Amino acid sequence: MTRQDLTPALAKRRAGILLHPTALPERLGPLGTGARRFIDFLAGADVTVWQMLPVGPTHHDRSPYNALSANAGSADLIDLGELADEGWLNKDELAGDISPDRRRELLSLAAERYLDGYADDASDGPREYVEFLQHNAGWLHDYALFQALRERYQGAPWTAWPGPLRDSDPSALEQFQGEAKTVLRRVRFEQFVFYRQWQALRRYGHERGVYLFGDIPIFVAHDSVDVWAHRHLFKLNDVGEPLVVAGVPPDYFSERGQHWGNPLYDWDAMAKDGYQWWLDRLGVQQKLFDLIRIDHFRGLMACWEIPADSGDPRLGEWVSVPGHEFLEACFKAFPKLPIVAENLGVIGADVEALRQRFSIPGMAVLQFGFDGQSDNPHLNHNHHVNDVIYTGTHDNDTSLGWYLSESDAIRRNLHDYIGSDTEPMPWCLIRLAMQSVSRLAIIPLQDVMGLDSRGRVNTPGTSEGNWRWQFEWDQIDSKSVARFRHLVKLFGRAPPSH
Repeated sequence: MTRQDLTPALAKRRAGILLHPTALPERLGPLGTGARRFIDFLAGADVTVWQMLPVGPTHHDRSPYNALSANAGSADLIDLGELADEGWLNKDELAGDISPDRRRELLSLAAERYLDGYADDASDGPREYVEFLQHNAGWLHDYALFQALRERYQGAPWTAWPGPLRDSDPSALEQFQGEAKTVLRRVRFEQFVFYRQWQALRRYGHERGVYLFGDIPIFVAHDSVDVWAHRHLFKLNDVGEPLVVAGVPPDYFSERGQHWGNPLYDWDAMAKDGYQWWLDRLGVQQKLFDLIRIDHFRGLMACWEIPADSGDPRLGEWVSVPGHEFLEACFKAFPKLPIVAENLGVIGADVEALRQRFSIPGMAVLQFGFDGQSDNPHLNHNHHVNDVIYTGTHDNDTSLGWYLSESDAIRRNLHDYIGSDTEPMPWCLIRLAMQSVSRLAIIPLQDVMGLDSRGRVNTPGTSEGNWRWQFEWDQIDSKSVARFRHLVKLFGRAPPSH
């Protein structure tokens, strides 16, 4: 049985839009009114998949691939306006700019009102709230503690906390819980609200024929609850610092390679309990998404391990990973696990064999296709039905920005492949994606809008200016939307007419 037999989002030809929720222009948070408006926009354009990036709480760099938790949702996405609709805030309190500190104050106030009259612990509260806490206790207890401790120590990484708290000494943690009841209650409430709003959004999408497509970073941040609470699962020294860190060797995105800095898993330790940490993580993500991309899939075959005391990714080496055993455990636990592999970069035959063994769809990115080689896997004639085809991803420039910055040779190869140079960029690339035999074609919203490099979200290997782009609704031209919808219908990617 193949993945598309098990995953409705891949069962037929579809078109999708790539947009992270943080790009929605919503002052009070995007997870309510703004996200529903975007789903209405998608449905009106005959788009049936919304792909987004990881939705966990981030560090100050805002990178969704450097989250504080693999399971928690970002409180920054919560729509505060909906809390006012519930009566937990009032409209006057939502006036003016909502800074991070102000958002935290408002969420604390909403928690106080919602839980008024109940005890300050995880066992007392309205039924819906208590059931949420019980069903998510496996990760939520540690996450609330971790966030409260970060606030106590002004955002310092957990390795800088006092030794007993750094090392999760039970008596030290028990004492801290007694001192931090208000903060712990707010953090638990934030997660309750996030998941409540998310499930409402997912239902709204399904009612309009739109599936949600998420993203799991293969690695987690060192300064995260996952590493703090599960130190034995990572390659760390006695005080919790990494022995080796993750990255990639030189590739398309970087001539020197990339130094990500994430701690690496101790796969032998993970195997001892059947990869339970991963299974729990996958279970949580399936509550959020209909389809899930595993970022850096090749890391399930081998990881690029860089010595922690070196900042040069070229000094790393490939270290094997028990990918076959791991995926067998995943599909045994979740026979219908709806995953897609991010198989970009330096990919060997062993990685592709692993993917094919489990019938996991891969990716192709048109921007990578025009080097003049006819066997380039990103070219349309080399696509497969199970591929997910993109014009570009969140790590690429917009298609127009890419075209304007590329060499004359690349541009000539593109027009030669298309057989014309009359259709402007990015529409010629969008047309190629829609023509592909691949069932699912994903287009970044910036390409539908025709934006140049000013619409770029992220530049790999850089740490400044990323993850900040937002659009305004009046920037979306109705003629462009109609043109996109025409291509969706023309190439058989629209839902059946009602």
